[in-house]
Amino acid sequence: MKLHRGRHAEAPPPQTPPARPTAPRDLDVRPGGRRLGELIVAANLASHDVVVAALAEAQRAGDGKRLGRILLDRGTITDHDLAEILAEQHALQVVDFRTVTPDPAAVELITEAIARTLGALPISIGEDTVHVAVMDPTPEALARITHAIGRPVTAAVAPTQDLMRAIGTSYRALTGVDERVHEFEVRDALRREAGRLDEVNASDDAPVVQVVQMLVTQGLRDRASDIHIEPHDDRIRVRYRVDGALHDVLSLPGSMGPAVVSRIKILAGMNIVERRRPQDGQISQQVEGRDVDIRVSTTAVVGGEKVVMRLLDKSRPLYQLAQLGMPDDTAARFRALLHSPYGMVICAGPTGSGKTTSLYASLGELNSPERNIMTIEDPVEYTFASINQIQINEAAGITFANGLRSILRQDPDVILVGEVRDVDTARIAVQSALTGHFVLSSLHATDSIAALYRLLDMGIESFLVASSVTAVVAQRLVRRICTYCREPYEPSLEELAFLRAFGSAAPDHGFVHGAGCNFCAHTGYLERIGVYELMAITDAIRELVLDQGSHDELRKLCRAEGMRTLQEESIDLVAAGITTPAEVMRSIYVVEV
Repeated sequence: MKLHRGRHAEAPPPQTPPARPTAPRDLDVRPGGRRLGELIVAANLASHDVVVAALAEAQRAGDGKRLGRILLDRGTITDHDLAEILAEQHALQVVDFRTVTPDPAAVELITEAIARTLGALPISIGEDTVHVAVMDPTPEALARITHAIGRPVTAAVAPTQDLMRAIGTSYRALTGVDERVHEFEVRDALRREAGRLDEVNASDDAPVVQVVQMLVTQGLRDRASDIHIEPHDDRIRVRYRVDGALHDVLSLPGSMGPAVVSRIKILAGMNIVERRRPQDGQISQQVEGRDVDIRVSTTAVVGGEKVVMRLLDKSRPLYQLAQLGMPDDTAARFRALLHSPYGMVICAGPTGSGKTTSLYASLGELNSPERNIMTIEDPVEYTFASINQIQINEAAGITFANGLRSILRQDPDVILVGEVRDVDTARIAVQSALTGHFVLSSLHATDSIAALYRLLDMGIESFLVASSVTAVVAQRLVRRICTYCREPYEPSLEELAFLRAFGSAAPDHGFVHGAGCNFCAHTGYLERIGVYELMAITDAIRELVLDQGSHDELRKLCRAEGMRTLQEESIDLVAAGITTPAEVMRSIYVVEV
């Protein structure tokens, strides 16, 4: 277990320390120690006046809020600074969860709910004591932790965010799945012996019910966007897509596959008898206090049925336009285009590239009492209190085309079409833009130029495309380098050749990547950022579209007019140390220039 001592400040204590009568009782330390405020000032993390003001605030509030938390909320100190100071104050060590992996036997000593309530996580079990990471090392807090564990504890301090992340990682929802699988296999064997093979019904099979719930719960904890359940030979492979990359998570026996699929179909309101045709469904449920929508898709493959569940955590806050990751100049141009009185703005990209997130951020920019905004989506992923949203329901005859026709009779100012899938929807959306409405839509295409040609391929006349579309923004999501384990490295020859192809030199501070740690599941990446290619439709571009110019001609014209491609924007992220050349090569479709 890797621990390190708290900081030892070399600066002398201030001549006028924070007044002792104003300090809350829980800021006192053991005999011979120093107060937290004195240590913060001595470490040059905050001035004496700032600490005194924070102490006065704590006394006025009277809610038990501590000095460290107040300075943390103000942004005066960081989470890691506070952990270092608390460790020094209480003569303890600091836990580095990047490399420290808690022992499962120790973790089982308390439940996840108790761990979160107490702000403590058992790390390992010694002969006479349990080593525990805590965020509050005061004697009162340690006494509560000792009582909960039922054994003597040896504490080490951990930054609050690191500790909460470690708790989420240590308590796996999939713990115990082996017992559920064994229970299922025993029941399945009994059914087969009795010749009752038709009784495999997931709704009545408790082990299957629990396994499916475990898969969804763990997927949310791991920030998975999709869960893939795939039949292969005599096993069922389960994979999570996290930050755009698939990872193997679990392997189930092949005999369990039909029951798992049936259980998911029941939850999604799908036909459990039909196993040859593709089906789509939707599940709405609460998981660990969070509202979750799950889009379900099944299709027959060799070996059985494959299921993909797309997880949508509705408790996740919506992004604002400024948070999308666009460069400032691109964001300013895009914002100006959104305020056009009419026309069509298209978000283009493959599945999972963040198009819906960009559309919702655009709606947030446009939403005002003066506008009647209507959307038609499949599904409605987030609801807005002041926006009229229509859910596609093909069984009831509500398709994109029919719904869009009805929207035009509702006096709309702004229309959002969740996705242009067919020629009927495309034609109505284009006509809406030409008749004085502002239309937002998404379209599957590799880049901004390809989006225009997709409309043309659908059969929309070139003069309608040229007249209606005002801008196309193509996008991708690339993984960010993990901030916890970033370090310098030497890129491969292939990576260097890729960078040279786009005229990029080595970053001023050298290349960095993620070495891999517990926080990023040893992938070297954590979270994602958008890459955007904004093509504003100018008169010259309209003329070339009308003349049915080629893809390459249109691309050269757009670049001559200042459009920065997806590749160029992503290379800037490499230069800024946000992502790596390998990730750009993996995520961005490379076009020869």
